[in-house]
Amino acid sequence: MKGAFLPVLTVVIAIIGLWYLAAIPMNIKETLTEAERAGATISGGTAVERRDAGNIALTLRNLDLAAGGWALERPRLPAPHQVAVELYDSTIDEELFSRRGIVQSGEFSNRSLVYHGGVTLAATLLGFAIGTGLGILLAIGIVHNRTMDMSVMPWAIVSQAVPIIAIAPMIIVVLYSVGLQGILPKAVISAYLSFFPVVVGMVKGLRSPDAIQRDLLRTYNATDAQTLRKLRLPASVPYLFASLKIGISASLVGAIVGELPTGAVAGLGARMLAGSYYGQTVQIWSALFTAALLAAALVWAIGLIERRTLRAMGSPA
Repeated sequence: MKGAFLPVLTVVIAIIGLWYLAAIPMNIKETLTEAERAGATISGGTAVERRDAGNIALTLRNLDLAAGGWALERPRLPAPHQVAVELYDSTIDEELFSRRGIVQSGEFSNRSLVYHGGVTLAATLLGFAIGTGLGILLAIGIVHNRTMDMSVMPWAIVSQAVPIIAIAPMIIVVLYSVGLQGILPKAVISAYLSFFPVVVGMVKGLRSPDAIQRDLLRTYNATDAQTLRKLRLPASVPYLFASLKIGISASLVGAIVGELPTGAVAGLGARMLAGSYYGQTVQIWSALFTAALLAAALVWAIGLIERRTLRAMGSPA
């Protein structure tokens, strides 16, 4: 872990540096427009002429004004420090010092990324639980039943070829028509994305014991249920946790996508959608970073459970 710190830090610094550099040409036209309104002399023609000009060419001709792209109120690509400030304002400052925050009101502020992240997290965990349970049951059926292997598995594969952004509105409409609203439609979309990695991983894990081990249990006259409990399930644990790490990330994506067609007012997806409506790119990026941090935390939590589970089973973790 200590040996990886310096390489990771180097990569992070390089990404931030490239991000700052990319923000200049991405925002140069808006930067020059604001500078021109403030009375600065612009190279590259009028605003109409600059509209069709190349961003890099405009940047090179106005290097003295280019740094203004790091301070725009509504940039096309916000600078890293703008996203960091928005994250602080939407979490710590909003919850600790705002009258709507948890310190003053006793509840999370509906303007806080903590609140929106919590809404998305609830749908993610419910969908993940549904998808994991369904995936494990399907995997057990596929391993023990040739008919399910030949019929269910191809359909599971085909289901993942359908773009989630296309199927999500249909799921929402169908569930709304039968009176199911709130967190459940988002959880269903989340489960849709998370069950497939679990199915594939569990099928691989349940089939991982070799023929000698299976033959040994047959000589002991073990039933299929005993073989499953004492051989197949323990052997599948490493495969299961590898699948869960993928599944939890997919589940989070599903929960966010599920918030987009519903017109939701809470959740990270709703936060991103509101930012796109009003051109608040900094708000969109802060929600994206919150989602990334949430996904990292969930994967870390599953990794922690995995290490403790394997250690309890006597495997080196």
